[in-house]
Amino acid sequence: MLEEATRQTAAWLPDHPALTMSVNLSTLQFTQADLAVEIQGIVERAGLLPSQFELEITESAIMPRGGLALRTLTELHALGFSISLDDFGAGYSCLSYLHEFPVTTLKIDRSFVQRIGTPNERPEIVRAIVELAHTLGIHVTAEGVETAEQLARLRDLECERAQGFLFAKPLTAAEAEEFLRSH
Repeated sequence: MLEEATRQTAAWLPDHPALTMSVNLSTLQFTQADLAVEIQGIVERAGLLPSQFELEITESAIMPRGGLALRTLTELHALGFSISLDDFGAGYSCLSYLHEFPVTTLKIDRSFVQRIGTPNERPEIVRAIVELAHTLGIHVTAEGVETAEQLARLRDLECERAQGFLFAKPLTAAEAEEFLRSH
């Protein structure tokens, strides 16, 4: 998967030099003691830089791995990769991870975003996550944005990035290339 992501990134970069690629890391990958070296090698063989990638992990991927996960993420961050904590707020949301792990982005779980504009909305939770992240110098991305109202509310809450169907449904590589060209 990472090799395909690096191949596609290399193909798109000449026309889109500011592009970064996000890649999800699985729980299974965190059982590999040499994961950081392996990822670095794949990226280097493609002629790319670690700064062109954001590696996404979930709390459930790192929880059972403890020290190994911390070491691996610290190595990846030291190499220049951005680290994103995916689905934040949906699981254990252990705040100690924000102290221990080199997280550069928190991704607010879509379950909070989907409530925006409904009677079940709890904007204080999203606001608290955004403020906590910003206080710690961490970027914030809201997942699952589907409406302009959700996007406007997130902007009001100073959430600087968003992803979801409002922008595009899942795309093939060819469709994504066309999307990049037209936007």
